[in-house]
Amino acid sequence: MTSSARPLLNRRLAGFGTTIFAEMSALALRTGAINLGQGFPDTDGPEEVREAAVRALRDGRGNQYPPGPGVPELRTAIAAHQRRRYGLALDPDTEVLVTAGATEAIAASLLALLEPGDEVVALEPYYDSYAACVAMAGATRVPVTLRPRGDRFRLDLDELRDAVTDRTRLLLINTPHNPTGTVLTREELAAIAGLAVERDLLVVTDEVYEHLVFDDAEHVPLAGFPGMRDRTVTISSAGKTFSFTGWKVGWVTGTPELVTAVRSAKQYLTYVSAGPFQYAVAEALALPDAYFDAFRADHRRKRDLLADGLRSAGFEVYRPRGTYFITADISPFGEKDAYAFCRALPERCGVVAVPVSVFYDDPEAGRGQVRFAFCKKDEVLTEAAGRLRRAAP
Repeated sequence: MTSSARPLLNRRLAGFGTTIFAEMSALALRTGAINLGQGFPDTDGPEEVREAAVRALRDGRGNQYPPGPGVPELRTAIAAHQRRRYGLALDPDTEVLVTAGATEAIAASLLALLEPGDEVVALEPYYDSYAACVAMAGATRVPVTLRPRGDRFRLDLDELRDAVTDRTRLLLINTPHNPTGTVLTREELAAIAGLAVERDLLVVTDEVYEHLVFDDAEHVPLAGFPGMRDRTVTISSAGKTFSFTGWKVGWVTGTPELVTAVRSAKQYLTYVSAGPFQYAVAEALALPDAYFDAFRADHRRKRDLLADGLRSAGFEVYRPRGTYFITADISPFGEKDAYAFCRALPERCGVVAVPVSVFYDDPEAGRGQVRFAFCKKDEVLTEAAGRLRRAAP
């Protein structure tokens, strides 16, 4: 046992502890509840993609260390995807970097681009790794809160502008947005781009739900706006789009200078990962548009199935235009503490959700909000909705 009075854990991480996803998933396992808390599908993705991974394993491709930036086939496929979907031209040799999922991409980007004293403006509520990575870099996070208006969450562009100071180094933008389901419009993105150019800011964009946008929403990469190519690090991954979240294959795209900076940090995190899976993801990215259209339509239907069930159970539901999460308000039940509500929910009705309050700097801001994942089988969503309805006060 150490005799030092200094805590074992780095003070920058002292306030984080175990992630809410680990806590709630353990609760689901212990109680046998339906887990709508953590965002992973309960079915695998396309069989041809899984077979591509098996083929790579058997052929000995990727079983040893792959190239540091990622296998050439995947980097080429990522560049082709960006050109085909968004008209963005990338050099696969210098402007694409493969990472261990988007989580490592976020960590490497923030560790590479930030120094102590820098400020990072991020849309709140935010995915929990954002706050931890900003803290590890020694920077300061400055939240701009998405607030409910009507049946969805919206960004206040004036509040975003006011959050930028002389110490701001970087904007951290997530669209489609987890957990609120907000998809920033072209007009909002153009305003963000204008602000970044005007104040000479770097931007890191998390676009992992790029293929899950619904209704009248569209995903538009920020890197395509005037003045943004040289200052934007774009992040995405295969896990959400192809339903292989355990493979942990993500990527960073940007100018050679930005990608080199991120790679300098990334090489001391995992160095490389997921060798055979990289070859499979390269084939997945080349799937025809029919796959992406069907994937989106299937999740739109699942969204509506769960949203209708939550409403019938008494929740106030914020209709997501993207991702595979629904945020709901518990105030109609006379409840005010989402954390306590989620801890009691498995015993109460056999369903697990996540309290959105943990994704805010000020927990009071989301104290009455909970998040449900709808990337599950129809029968699971139907059963969960029934359980919630039967347990409603």
